[in-house]
Amino acid sequence: MALCGLSSTPNLQSLGVLQSARSSSIVLKRHRSLWLPTSSSFRAKPVRLRCSSSSSSNVEMEEDVGNGSSSVSVEDESAHVMQFKWNDFKILDRVSIGHGGRADELVFEAVVQVPDSPLFNQGVVLRKLNTTHAQRRGRRAIEVLKKLVRRRLLYHSYSMQVHGYISNSLSDDPYSFTLVHGCHGSFSIRHWLQQSDWLPTLEATLALDEESFRRVGDDTTGGPAVSRQLRLIRILMRDLLIGVNYLHSHGLAHTELRLENVHISPVDRHIKVGILGNAADFYEDGQSSSNAYSTMDRRQMMIAFDMRCVGFMMAKMVLQELMDPLIFAKFKSFLAKGNDPSSLREFFVTTLNTNSESGNTGVQILDRNWGAGWHLLSSLIATRPSKRISCLDALKHPFLCGPRWRVAPSMDIIRWGLGSTAVRISEEYIYRMPQRQRLSHFIELMEMLNPCPKPNCWLELLPGRWRLLYSTGKHIGLTLRQPSTRALIGNVHLTISRASEDANNNTSLSFTSDIGFTAITSNDWPHEKTGARGKLQTLSQFRLVAGKRLYLKEEKKNIGKFSMGEPNAEEGLVEKLGTKKWKKVVPFKEFPSSLPVAKLISGEIEVTMNMADRIESPGNVIGEVRKQIPQEMFDLSKLVCGTYIDSRLLVLRCVNGSALLFTRSSLDHKSM
Repeated sequence: MALCGLSSTPNLQSLGVLQSARSSSIVLKRHRSLWLPTSSSFRAKPVRLRCSSSSSSNVEMEEDVGNGSSSVSVEDESAHVMQFKWNDFKILDRVSIGHGGRADELVFEAVVQVPDSPLFNQGVVLRKLNTTHAQRRGRRAIEVLKKLVRRRLLYHSYSMQVHGYISNSLSDDPYSFTLVHGCHGSFSIRHWLQQSDWLPTLEATLALDEESFRRVGDDTTGGPAVSRQLRLIRILMRDLLIGVNYLHSHGLAHTELRLENVHISPVDRHIKVGILGNAADFYEDGQSSSNAYSTMDRRQMMIAFDMRCVGFMMAKMVLQELMDPLIFAKFKSFLAKGNDPSSLREFFVTTLNTNSESGNTGVQILDRNWGAGWHLLSSLIATRPSKRISCLDALKHPFLCGPRWRVAPSMDIIRWGLGSTAVRISEEYIYRMPQRQRLSHFIELMEMLNPCPKPNCWLELLPGRWRLLYSTGKHIGLTLRQPSTRALIGNVHLTISRASEDANNNTSLSFTSDIGFTAITSNDWPHEKTGARGKLQTLSQFRLVAGKRLYLKEEKKNIGKFSMGEPNAEEGLVEKLGTKKWKKVVPFKEFPSSLPVAKLISGEIEVTMNMADRIESPGNVIGEVRKQIPQEMFDLSKLVCGTYIDSRLLVLRCVNGSALLFTRSSLDHKSM
């Protein structure tokens, strides 16, 4: 923990003037004695505290002084909670008002001066809690210590070690409570990431060596900044997940996982997940068998909340742009508008990473291993709590496992990897024969592994805004030819919506194709591609029914050694599926004769064009736009079926057999 600020002669007894006013709506119920006993410095008495953090304004605290009839287990647990006095410490000249954004705390560094204490000459932190809410956090931290004390090794490794509290005498302020916990001498993760040279400094502070990297499955050191940052993120994320899983396995949820609450200790090189002052129990006191189902829901919801917080922490560690509060607000707004987290890459690349000072380091890290980082991030912050990944499953995720660890990927991760690779090849915009063959192979494999063969699933996932990435039948955009009328294509979107409000018994869908373009009026290509902006829009109604895609077996014909036609994706796919690697993945042993698809039955088509400025020969502009875009985006009736869909990607087949690959775009994204 890093504590800043200076005080020449800190006087703890005179700090009452810094306390904030108490809220009159909070009532303290005192049963015997409101404050903890003031016995000898290190003899702990059995104490039972019960803090209510519900919406009501009452806070109840009970104290039960142990006697001879107390159980041995309670005495053993309470023996780890020490009582201190102010004169047991030597106060250092480092003081901080508030820590981690809290203004109701005073934080000091001190050294224990009692020779008989096991903490003699050790540095500690004195956290003086000045409000009722802050005191409730301190007492809760002591309760959590008693609950986790049986596995002290993990508690000391992944939590700020709470030693005890300072007992108040009658002359002390009766409205303060001081917690004594370990001093780890390091920054929070937020402070580290805000340093300009955080990567080499943190590597040196943690003394990372080959053994450290072997623990995350990596066998290399050094390398480019992207590789070094990926190794460090693996170390931090794995340590964080182990600490959070330790809490979950003991029936506790952290509920306050943020970068400013999590510290890195250079002593034992572990992440400390705080003093656990706001940790919540999965199981409420006095539960009965009748509410077992609600208790399970409570446990799942609390675990899901912690995992979402871990996802936000991972996003900020990898994508440095999210450290900016304004950009992070856009990120949260993107999720709040109902966008699926699986389309986060599309949103980040097109919206946030256009003028990034850090380049695209974070995108490169998440793109590695076939986009495994994006998959883990979307699983952590999934919209539905039941879909969020657990700590144990996250620790086995390929993104957090180095190349030396062989991880058997799930079918979901295999589909994700195929789609991510296809997206990255299409973004390279190099469509020579090898690239076209690879894209055709990946699209065919995705269709084989389609997770949604039934129409009901298509009706649920189809509505939304999709951006066209690639067509296997036509090169999208400009070519080497010299057109008479020049047009620059922007984004091409396909917006799909339900035709009516009755979604229970309705298979009608509305397809809208939006093609943004810029008409260049000059004879030559200018350096700045400015001109008259326009949009070509095509509307059509479709009805979705179940169908099948047939694979016809034809005899091989000798067509010669050389061929200028399109690559035979089906022939290459048969060879690929025959290998040992894909036999374990594909759910059938031989190439099928047919696959289920979602058949599209089109209706009437309406075409409109809007131009921002007046231009000459608009017909020539439309003709040029049509040459650069697949014809199916104009004549939507040529779309015959859907062969693959998930929360992120869509594949539609056309009447000529070609495939259109789409990626889901954010709902508020505007075309160019």
